[in-house]
Amino acid sequence: MVEKPRLLVLLSRVPYPLDKGDKLRAYHQIKGISQSFRIILVCLSAEKIDSKAIVELEKYCEKIEIIRLNKMGILWRLFTGFFFDLPFQVLYFKSKNAQKKIDLLIEKYTPKRFYCQLIRVTEYTIKYSIFNKTLDYMDALSIGMKRRLENAPFYLKPLIAAEYNRLITYENKMFKHFEQKIIISGQDKEYIAHQNTDEIEVVANGIDFEYWKPEKTAKKYDVVFTGNMSYPPNVEGALYIVKEVLPILKKAKPSIQILICGKNPSSSVRRLANENVTVTGWVEDIRTAYNNSKVFFAPMALGSGLQNKLLEAMCMQLPCVTSELANKALSASPNKEILIGKSPEEYAKHILALLDNQEQSDTLALNGKKYVEANFDWMVLNQRLVSIISGKD
Repeated sequence: MVEKPRLLVLLSRVPYPLDKGDKLRAYHQIKGISQSFRIILVCLSAEKIDSKAIVELEKYCEKIEIIRLNKMGILWRLFTGFFFDLPFQVLYFKSKNAQKKIDLLIEKYTPKRFYCQLIRVTEYTIKYSIFNKTLDYMDALSIGMKRRLENAPFYLKPLIAAEYNRLITYENKMFKHFEQKIIISGQDKEYIAHQNTDEIEVVANGIDFEYWKPEKTAKKYDVVFTGNMSYPPNVEGALYIVKEVLPILKKAKPSIQILICGKNPSSSVRRLANENVTVTGWVEDIRTAYNNSKVFFAPMALGSGLQNKLLEAMCMQLPCVTSELANKALSASPNKEILIGKSPEEYAKHILALLDNQEQSDTLALNGKKYVEANFDWMVLNQRLVSIISGKD
C-alpha cells in the first residue's frame, strides 16, 4: 500500500468549534482531504482554545501544533506596522517565534506540500521554494475592506483605506509564491488584482447534509438572521433589518417576531431587542433557530465570499430572502430558489408574501434545498481540492 504524502496545513485560527466561516471551511476540508494526505496541522492563535478542539482534530491529523501568539507582541507589530507596507491582518499573525516552530516542524516531518488558508499566514511559507504550495485566498479580503470603508466613521477611514491598499498589493504579491491558488467564489476571483486570475480555481464551501436536516417544530419566529454578531457585515445586516425593514413589516403585521441569533452580539446589536426582536447571542445548537423560524433573511451589503448562513438555511429548507451581493457568490435562481431584494420595501414585500402564502414558501424552500444539495457537496468539493493540491488539476 502506497503511503499517503504529508501535507502541512497552516491556519490563522484553530478550526473548531465551527463558529466562524474560515473555521468551518478549514475543518471540513481537513476532514475530507485527510483520506489522501497525512496532515501536519499548524494553527496560530491568540484566543483561548476550546477543550474539545484537539480531540476532534486528532481524528484527521498526524500532528497538531497550536502556536500561541503573545498579545503584547501583536500590539507591538500593529503599532510598528504604520511604518511598513504589510497589511495589518498579516502583521497580526507574523511572529519570529512562530516561524522558528514552523521551521522545526518542517525539518522533522519533511512535508512536500503546503496548504495555507488566507493570506494572513503566507509570510511563513515564502522562504520555502522547494515545496508544492497551495493558497486558499478564501475571500478577496481587499474588497471586503473596501466595502467597510464606504460606511466607516470619518476617524477610521484613513486606517481602513490604508489597509485596503495594502491588501490589494499583498493579494497580488502572494500570487507568484504559490503554484496553486483557490478561492471561494467566482465573484471573489474577479476581485484579486492580478493579470493571471484565470489560474485561480473556484472551490466553494459545502454543507453537511446529515447535520443540517430540518425538523418539523412550532414556529416561534417569523424571520431569522444568524451569524457572528460582532462581525461588521452581520452587525450592519442586523441593524438594517430592525431599523429599515421592520417598520414596514409592522404595518402589515404589528406582532411580527424577528430572531437575531449568533455569538458575541455587539452592543449595537444587543440594543435592538424589543417586543418584536429577540437577540439571543450564542446558542448551543443553531439549528433550533432555523427550525423555529418561518423565513430566513440576510440583507448583506458588506463582506465578501460565500455566505454559509444561506447554505445552512436553504439546507434546513427555509425560504430565503437576501441581497444581490450575497447571491452573486451563491448563484441561486431568483424567484425560484431564492428571493432577491434591493430596498427595504422590496425586502418587506418578499417576506410578507412568504408569510402569507404557505405554498409559495414551501416551493421556494424545497427548490432552495435541492439547489444546495446539487451544488455544495463537501465530498465532491474535497475531491477536487485533493486534485488541485496534488497538482493534477
